[in-house]
Amino acid sequence: MENHNLFSRDTEAFIYNLKVAPIQRMLDFDYICKRSKPSVAAIINPGNSGYHKAFFGTKEILIPVYSKISDAVTAHSHADVMVNFASFRSAYSSSKEALETKTIRTVAIIAEGMPERDVRQLISVAKKNNKIIIGPATVGGIAAGAFRIGNTAGTIENIISCKLYRAGSVGFVSKSGGLTNEMCNVLGRTTDGVYEAIAIGGDRYPGSTMLEHMLRFEQNPEIKMIVGLGELGGDEEYAIIEAKKKGKITKPIVMWVSGTCTKIFPGEVQFGHAGAKTGKLEESADAKNKALRDVGVIVPNSFEDFDKKIAEVFASLKLPAKKEPEVPKLPLDYDAAVKKSAVRKPTNFISTISDDRGDEPYYVGIPMSKLIENNYSIGDVISLLWFKKRLPEYATKFIEMCIIIAADHGPAVSGAHNAIVAARAGKDTVSSLCSGLLTIGPRFGGAIDDAARFFKEACDKGLSAEQFVEDMKKQGMLIPGIGHRIKSAKNPDKRVELLKEYAKSFPSHKYLDYALAVEQVTLKKADNLILNVDGCIGVLFVDLFDSCKFSKEEIDEIVELGYLNGIFVLARSIGLMGHVFDQKRLKQPLYRHPWDDILFLP
Repeated sequence: MENHNLFSRDTEAFIYNLKVAPIQRMLDFDYICKRSKPSVAAIINPGNSGYHKAFFGTKEILIPVYSKISDAVTAHSHADVMVNFASFRSAYSSSKEALETKTIRTVAIIAEGMPERDVRQLISVAKKNNKIIIGPATVGGIAAGAFRIGNTAGTIENIISCKLYRAGSVGFVSKSGGLTNEMCNVLGRTTDGVYEAIAIGGDRYPGSTMLEHMLRFEQNPEIKMIVGLGELGGDEEYAIIEAKKKGKITKPIVMWVSGTCTKIFPGEVQFGHAGAKTGKLEESADAKNKALRDVGVIVPNSFEDFDKKIAEVFASLKLPAKKEPEVPKLPLDYDAAVKKSAVRKPTNFISTISDDRGDEPYYVGIPMSKLIENNYSIGDVISLLWFKKRLPEYATKFIEMCIIIAADHGPAVSGAHNAIVAARAGKDTVSSLCSGLLTIGPRFGGAIDDAARFFKEACDKGLSAEQFVEDMKKQGMLIPGIGHRIKSAKNPDKRVELLKEYAKSFPSHKYLDYALAVEQVTLKKADNLILNVDGCIGVLFVDLFDSCKFSKEEIDEIVELGYLNGIFVLARSIGLMGHVFDQKRLKQPLYRHPWDDILFLP
């Protein structure tokens, strides 16, 4: 690359600090310029490494992320620009390291508010190593059709309207980033466009000067005219005047120094940039504009005439028209397309029970704040999220009662045993809980669904209790929900007694009545063939749905989908976690089953 060109279509850069939006904007510019490779070689994100996913046109790419500048440079020795998004507090050290790195030629420092002492030291380091600094306090710069620093030149729509997707014939330099963006627009309308535009930054001591960039433009045969936008304060423009006097710049320069309005103020005024303030007479905008005009720089009478002067000078060059390439259409980001109603995408998921997209979550259309304000119970929340309506109070209390009753059945049952063994093996709470939950099935907890299904079907068919028992026997099937290993008619399960008592508050309990009739038949065979807690919960839920006016189809679907076993899973999770916490709190060691409890056979 020639010394007069900072950037080309092959330029690749490091981005210091992970800044998602500017990175994507650089890649989008690459795409509309039809670059063959992305301009972002790697990201340097202190303390982190890995990959950042971004778009290059329609294609997703992975950009490597390094935690150190040295690591990035080793892996990408061809990248010669670093765009530094570090804060003003840390920009000095990272910029200094980059300037002292052999392969990095240009460093753009975006941060505002860097201490002047730090900037002056960086300038010294840059000159010593023959490097270029753009900034600090800058938007950066752009080489049309080749390379863009961060957010320079604004939106992609503005870049296309300014014809920055291909090189023009004008070199532009300014202190202001915002005005650089605006002047790209002006130059796109009044000339064949920008070749390169640089915003050196508005601090008192910029890393590179307007003159240094103008001298590069002078050496570049592709640049036919130079446009500059100065401001009051400092002596930048006088350096340009001296260069013009000495013949170092021969190409036509159109320039304006802003701040002519300061003469109406009675005292010194500080404008937006650190270096833009009224002071000595020769630092005023009027004095600078006159001095520039006196050495042959084309200076308009006001900023309003700036574009006219630019157009006049460009027209006098009589340059051949630039060929306009076809500009690839940049795909809209999905979120932007949705906002513009420009996309119709089929969804992959459907949710009819909750929505967390707003200021607060909604359960079936009810905001969370209302649930709290109106004292919704756990049973109410379950009824909303499971059945999509608020059930009557007797129904939600029954749900809560089932949860209390089924929450735990001691440490010896299979689920608790597995959870305890896992906890004592050092597994975390979720893993230990899952170990216990995975034992739930037809022989442990899972009989609730089957009990509801079989008892409801037999009752709805009008089978007598005796017929039902006989049919199940013929099929070689045990009746789900009937039988207990410990409890019997003489030693009833207290949980079942509580449930049966509560069922008296139901408007209808015909399925419980039917199950109790079946129990009377099975008790004739054995004293422990009683309606157990799984069976009682199953048939009472069917009674509950029937009482709440669920349709037959709705009840059948609820049972088929496993809602009732879900009640057992929800309830037993409380107890299983209790056992897990108990073992961890007691610091119990790894469990090993005793040999004397195992029958070993040859």
